[in-house]
Amino acid sequence: MDVSELIAQYVAGERDFKGINLIGMSLVKANLSGASLREASLSEADLSQADLVGTNFREASLSKANLSAANLSGAILNGANLFAANLKGANLSGAELKMADLKMADLSGADLQGASIWGATLTGAKLQGTIMPDGTVHE
Repeated sequence: MDVSELIAQYVAGERDFKGINLIGMSLVKANLSGASLREASLSEADLSQADLVGTNFREASLSKANLSAANLSGAILNGANLFAANLKGANLSGAELKMADLKMADLSGADLQGASIWGATLTGAKLQGTIMPDGTVHE
């Protein structure tokens, strides 16, 4: 499935895209809020400025994906692979990131307020200016 098919199906009311392969695809400013992209392959995809409120990315591969300035509030990213992902300025407030791999991810200026990051791996992640789950700003 290509991006235009995905968007057409989403607009038609489809929300379940479990296991879809969108590696390297451009979804800049796309609206996929509330969709299920569980176990999807989105490595190196460009989802910058996308509306992904409440989207289910459980166990999805988002390594090296561009999610800068994306709205991921309330998104489910439990067990997701976000290795070296660009999350600069992303809204992750209230998101679930339990057991997510955020090694080497850039979370500079991201909002994690109220997010659940239990068991998430943040080794080497850039956190400057990030609003942490407890509301404090990482320096």
